[in-house]
Amino acid sequence: MDMIDQLFNINGNESSIFMSVLAMAITTVLSIVITKIYQITFTGERYSQNFVHTIIIMSVVVSVVMNVVSGNAGVAFGLFAVFSLIRFRSAVTDAKDIAYIFFGLSVGMTGGLYQFDLAIVLTIFASVLFYLLYKFQYGKGKDTQILKVTVPENLNHESLLDDVFQEFTISNSLRQVETTNLGTMILYTYAIRSKNVTRDKELLDRIRERNANLKVSLTYMENQE
Repeated sequence: MDMIDQLFNINGNESSIFMSVLAMAITTVLSIVITKIYQITFTGERYSQNFVHTIIIMSVVVSVVMNVVSGNAGVAFGLFAVFSLIRFRSAVTDAKDIAYIFFGLSVGMTGGLYQFDLAIVLTIFASVLFYLLYKFQYGKGKDTQILKVTVPENLNHESLLDDVFQEFTISNSLRQVETTNLGTMILYTYAIRSKNVTRDKELLDRIRERNANLKVSLTYMENQE
């Protein structure tokens, strides 16, 4: 009985196996909540089941790491040196995914330090925050687009589309100018951000009125590889 009592008790700074298992279990449940919110609020193009699994596994592993390094600075520096060598095999394409990575890390850290009440409060508060930002589309705006306009050489002048850009865009910048069709045409490449009320077809129609109805293309940068 003495051995069992020691197994399930906390003595000084050394945590028992029971508390470690409890920390991993709570962290697992909370990280599942995190991934559920992630699935609900996901708006990107490349959903990854592996990324969802990674958040859960990473949270649990971090909780164990925090348990190991707690109160031992030497071990902490050694483990962080090892983790600094780890790199993601694929780049994170959505900035919001980084926030979920830190979300999972934070829950794992607080759980590993046995701050279960703080871990639960953090999960609830941050989950509600993520959902509200998604629900009300806070900060929504048009993505940056690449606009390519072909203009006849005889219509070539810098201010040809200035009033169109002023009416339909928030910002615009000329990225490239090149000749085409044996020098009889000029191809302009712009990076633009349209106003929220702008319809792509209206913008293209107005430009075609200025460039003699030649080719105009509009590409969203997030779709480019």
